[in-house]
Amino acid sequence: MKLPISLEFFPPKTPEGAARLRQARQALYALEPEFCSVTFGAGGSTQDGTLSAVTEIMAEGRPAAPHLSCIGQTRDSIRERLAAYSAAGIERIVALRGDLPSGYGASGEFRYASELVAFIRSETGKRFHIEVAAYPEVHPQAKSPQSDVDAFIAKVEAGADSGITQYFFNADAYYRYIDELDSRGVRVPVVPGIMPITSSTQLMRFSDACGAEIPRWIRLRLQSFGDDTASIKAFGLDVVSGLCEQLAAAGAPGLHFYTMNQAQATLEICRRLDA
Repeated sequence: MKLPISLEFFPPKTPEGAARLRQARQALYALEPEFCSVTFGAGGSTQDGTLSAVTEIMAEGRPAAPHLSCIGQTRDSIRERLAAYSAAGIERIVALRGDLPSGYGASGEFRYASELVAFIRSETGKRFHIEVAAYPEVHPQAKSPQSDVDAFIAKVEAGADSGITQYFFNADAYYRYIDELDSRGVRVPVVPGIMPITSSTQLMRFSDACGAEIPRWIRLRLQSFGDDTASIKAFGLDVVSGLCEQLAAAGAPGLHFYTMNQAQATLEICRRLDA
């Protein structure tokens, strides 16, 4: 059940974090990822760390894609970023609206990711493969499920090549989302985002922040384990491996793992898929 795999990392903030990330990457390269993406902090707060991590991954012989968020940015700042990416030999960008960081009074010159995608295309033509975000369980700030699908379609019409979803644990949400896009004539690849479960407190915090739904049965089982880390990890592997098997069987075009700069859980899930 071999599917194309991609991996997401975040820029490390300390030398120790950088060393741990290098170690995790080397282990994860055994999966032969199609590309590795690196996140971009609110308002561009990690932009130098993002480019540094991307160029390091490319130096290790792997394709890499920086995230690029446009909130708090100007056309000139994005133009400079695109020039740096082009000079570095980067061929893929994950284009996002991003969240407005605290203390920012204005959102910059871009309001939506579709505007950023259109700007990248106008500035660079087909120089970059552009990935955009998709939300099978609806973006937390969307006015309605319909408007959320409209927003994704606007990004495709602006020039996006493919999508990566927010993580989810309910495969039906993904299927419905793809069916809705298909009914609207939108057939770009939309790759499911996969979040390995290694910590219940971390998962709850992330999910509350990004609007990802944790099904009640998963939440209750995680709570029942308390501080039993081994049981949480074993349960998480079973749940997420089962989800990936469902998605693969249903024809998902790939799997994008939110690694949290760790290797073990992603490696084990993929091992089970290949078994």
